[in-house]
Amino acid sequence: MTTRRLWIKATAAMAATAALPIRAQAPDGPLRIVVPYAPGGSTDRVARLVADKLGPRLGTTVVVENRTGAGGRLAAQQLRGAPASQNVLLMANPALMVVAPLVFKDTGYDPDKDFQAVSQANAYEFGVAVGAGVPVRELNHLLAWLRANPEQANFGVPATGSLPHFFGLMVGEKAGVKAQVIGYRGSGPLLSDLMGGQVPVAFDTFDTLLPQHEAGKIRILAVSSAKRSPFAPAIPTFVETGLNLSADGWNTFFAPASTPAARVEQLGLAIRDVMQDPQTVQRFNEARMRPVASTPAQTRASIAAYRAQWAPVVQKSGYQP
Repeated sequence: MTTRRLWIKATAAMAATAALPIRAQAPDGPLRIVVPYAPGGSTDRVARLVADKLGPRLGTTVVVENRTGAGGRLAAQQLRGAPASQNVLLMANPALMVVAPLVFKDTGYDPDKDFQAVSQANAYEFGVAVGAGVPVRELNHLLAWLRANPEQANFGVPATGSLPHFFGLMVGEKAGVKAQVIGYRGSGPLLSDLMGGQVPVAFDTFDTLLPQHEAGKIRILAVSSAKRSPFAPAIPTFVETGLNLSADGWNTFFAPASTPAARVEQLGLAIRDVMQDPQTVQRFNEARMRPVASTPAQTRASIAAYRAQWAPVVQKSGYQP
């Protein structure tokens, strides 16, 4: 083969390579996604659904790790100073990045200085549910039962300082019930106690509660969305039951502040592409969750708007851990 033909062949190979999709360049080793709650909850399920598709797209192994403690804050504290060489993401929700910095004197991390938003993955609503042994089937009946049995006004939530925690306090205040909030290390332990009768009432993400509701093991009395959920249209909203309350939340990927900007952009776009994948969308719908496709810039803007909406509400409540 002549030198000219070799040159033409090499040029064509380089052109073909350039036309291939650009994969995010990662540090050595697998990408770790740290979930600050126990397995089985909404945040954990989102992380695992995304990890299944993200690994092949990045050309690397993606491992999901659960690090529980301090209502999720422990994981954030451990990752805040991670060096740029660490290939790691934190899956976080408003409890960690919006509420905790407003209500705790020292969270051990700063959501703006220590982390960078990478990509939102989903949005969700909250629900209130009772165990099968609680003799009520409507929210108004529950509130009347709690007023008559104040010793039963124990609200289980997946984590202290979480949005379900805060939302439960709002419901108790609106209903004139002095609630005792019991924080768990994730939705899995909370659901176990709710089904076992150790706690009578639970506030959690709607998608987490729904499977057990459909199985007849618990009863969801209301959902926090503005409209009824298409996954369970028979369940009323809080507004429909007479409590003027609505709220939503999200699960978002964050990178330590040390992560290079180019890497954040590459990971964010890769996750956005995963969230647009038809198989991923189908799996989220099957899990009763709403997928969201978002670039890093869109995610930053969304979080800023969410904080502006909720910060005054949290501060006005006067809630202290």
